Amino acid sequence: MLRLVGAVLVSVVAAATGCSTPERESGEARERAARVAHVADGDTVVVSVGGSQRTVRLIGVDSPESVRPGTPVECGAPRASESLERLLGEGARVRLVADPSQDRRDRYGRLLRYVELERSGTDAGAVQVRRGWADVYVYGPSGPARRTDAYERARERAEGRGAGVFGACDGDFHSAG
Repeated sequence: MLRLVGAVLVSVVAAATGCSTPERESGEARERAARVAHVADGDTVVVSVGGSQRTVRLIGVDSPESVRPGTPVECGAPRASESLERLLGEGARVRLVADPSQDRRDRYGRLLRYVELERSGTDAGAVQVRRGWADVYVYGPSGPARRTDAYERARERAEGRGAGVFGACDGDFHSAG
């Protein structure tokens, strides 16, 4: 009994002080409706959900950086952002879909989610990869996301066509632009 009380006490103290392991979704993928407030860059959007704004990093993709402090804008970054803006314009209704195999947040506190257009179910990350404005990205200890294989196939096709960064930047997603 004393061990049980001790374990509960440790859990309560850890939760109250913010000590925890990386947040993970449990069970099946969870969805939440939201509206796009604005596109931050080619793989990040700010959405309005539940009366507040949240920054969401698209799971499984990485686009050239345009807003990282202290670093130059990377080749193709403005066009990657424009591509995502065309798809997810201000006010667009979207679904935020968690992937149970991935952390809930990244190291910057952004939500990690697939972002899908509410009406069509179109996956914004897949579109960015197909257009060549995002590459497939596996987040460290989380390992491959559930959609990684589909994204890899889309990447191969984009590279074969010379789409996006593959044509404009010789396929280098992180060169100075």
